[in-house]
Amino acid sequence: MSIPTPHLTAKVGDFAKTVLMPGDPLRAKFIAENFLENPKKVNEVRGMLAYTGTYNGKPVSVMGSGMGCPSMGIYSYELFNFYKVDNIIRVGSAGSINMDLELGDIIMGIGACSESNYPDIFARCPGKFAPTASYELMRKAQKAADVLGVQLHAGNLLSSDVFYNDDNVGLNAWLRMGVLAVEMEAAALYTNAARAGKNGLCICTISDKVFNRNESMTAKERETSFTQMMEIALSMLF
Repeated sequence: MSIPTPHLTAKVGDFAKTVLMPGDPLRAKFIAENFLENPKKVNEVRGMLAYTGTYNGKPVSVMGSGMGCPSMGIYSYELFNFYKVDNIIRVGSAGSINMDLELGDIIMGIGACSESNYPDIFARCPGKFAPTASYELMRKAQKAADVLGVQLHAGNLLSSDVFYNDDNVGLNAWLRMGVLAVEMEAAALYTNAARAGKNGLCICTISDKVFNRNESMTAKERETSFTQMMEIALSMLF
């Protein structure tokens, strides 16, 4: 069995067909230890932890993506194209732009607006490529949320390359256009999934409010408290 990339020690066949990808590798470890049966560590290169196990008997993997489109771009590309993964579900955190969203609310990205050049550079289209989620995965996510009795907010996300801004002028423009929240990885995931003919979906829990930085979760809360979002993603296996 070969190791097809310099970024992963996993061998071909070590990943399940569906991979959950939080940004934080420690959140991947938390998911593996608290939700998966018989998890096996399949990668730890650069501290990007990955595990494969089962959830109620169904094979599933979980792996960190790192922060930003370039990092998600590398790992999701390798999973789709070298490890034959069919579905990647980002389970991450996001800052609310929509004023009606509260801490802990769960959102699903139908599309990913972006300040990143990743979609343009990768897609090389004569116009602007619009990164969108897999309808199949969106349908499964909504069904899972309904069964669990969890409200799932669906709409556009903003995948930004910038975490610290000097002002909110740009965010006000995204607010006017109905964007729900800002995160950093969905646009790269959706772009790679489209090119590979695979399925990508971003589900996020609101961890802070971009127009009120006093309302935010701690790093520990982000690592361990997103259980409803994880349950939705894992329930999509059935």
